[in-house]
Amino acid sequence: MGTLLPARFASKFASCASRPSPTQLRRPPFRPPPTRSMSVSQESALRKPTPASTDDGDGPAKGDVMVQYVVLRRDLIDTWPLGSVVTQGCHAAVAAVWSHRQHPDVLAYCSDDNLDSMHKVTLEVKGETQLRNLSEKLKSEGVDHKLWIEQPENFPTCLATRPYPKSQLASFFKKLKLCK
Repeated sequence: MGTLLPARFASKFASCASRPSPTQLRRPPFRPPPTRSMSVSQESALRKPTPASTDDGDGPAKGDVMVQYVVLRRDLIDTWPLGSVVTQGCHAAVAAVWSHRQHPDVLAYCSDDNLDSMHKVTLEVKGETQLRNLSEKLKSEGVDHKLWIEQPENFPTCLATRPYPKSQLASFFKKLKLCK
């Protein structure tokens, strides 16, 4: 078989001729390592979550899990690509955490001990009006949250609370459907 390469490249690529072509290569079947049956993340997900703090009057009661609520618009879920809607929720969640990064509940939620067992609840509302109404209700009750306004369109796509003890916020979200 003759070479099609110029002479100056022939020596550089000479070893390629002896290699098998990609269609001749066969991979052995995948076998997971026998030493562990679960990843560290899976193991920590099975552990019971530890409360962020004890009952000292201000923080969550003992055993009350820290949770962040994310609320998406169903009308966007039905019309936008899924990845775009998920991205909106991510923007709101990160913004809510960052805006309240010095709050003791946020520090506990983002602590090394809690990093592999964070809790989020993703819910849905019908559309923009319901999302704005929920945001106003949360604001009037003093609930820290971020209403994410998509730019340059300038309309709300979702909202996220900062992390709270579940017992403090559950009543605000009990009538909303889980996002599916």
